Amino acid sequence: MDDSTDQVPAEPSRHRGAEQQMIDRLWDFGNPAASEERFREAADDDGNSAHLRAVMTTQLARALGIQGRVEEALAVLESVAADVPAGDGGADAAELRARVAIERGRLAASAGRPADAVPELTRGVREAALAGSTFLVLDALHMLALNDAGHEEEWAAEGFDVLDGVRDARLRRWGVALHNNLGWTMHDAGRAEAALTHFEQAVEAADRYGTAEQRHVARWSVARCLRSLGRTDEALALQRELAAARPEDPYVQAELAALTEAPPTIEP
Repeated sequence: MDDSTDQVPAEPSRHRGAEQQMIDRLWDFGNPAASEERFREAADDDGNSAHLRAVMTTQLARALGIQGRVEEALAVLESVAADVPAGDGGADAAELRARVAIERGRLAASAGRPADAVPELTRGVREAALAGSTFLVLDALHMLALNDAGHEEEWAAEGFDVLDGVRDARLRRWGVALHNNLGWTMHDAGRAEAALTHFEQAVEAADRYGTAEQRHVARWSVARCLRSLGRTDEALALQRELAAARPEDPYVQAELAALTEAPPTIEP
């Protein structure tokens, strides 16, 4: 798709692993308001370096965006961008430019503006490569695979190529999203057999590297695809396993209803 990941990266910053661990610890995607407060505190903490405070500010913007406070989020990102050199500046500056671009792209995508999201996300790939941040390269690629209509498989393939060169478990976790998202692209295009292969690979990646939520969603996707393929007995057995673990999950209940011909609780 793009030769941006082929550029020579800067020497990666040594702090980046600990930085991502802190981000993971502060995030609760099920409660973005609480996450907002944690990131706001971290961004205002003078005990953190200026670079780390700026990184936390980009995550504050993401938390605001998830809550639908788009203008606030964009203003927060602009405050970060205003303090970062437009070019060069080393790995830290490139990382911040990547984070700002990725979050701007995420905001545009969530607002239903993929045409605005794609250039930002492409810029994010380029800057992340210059920063030597494989994590951010994969983040941007997975977002491009979701939003660049007609090029989903190409962006996903770039992501898989990047993953082939890494062994770090936190980086390998991106395989869950890449396989699951590509599976849905194929499923929605009527290619359920090909989709099932990717859903099953998402399960494998989730079991090895993912979170409990990712393991649950990956299995639900397999079961949903099995229903599309007419393999209803297998789908029903898997959804019943998921229901035993999470009896209140409305998506599982909707699938159980569809598979048993009971009135669905939500749109399948």
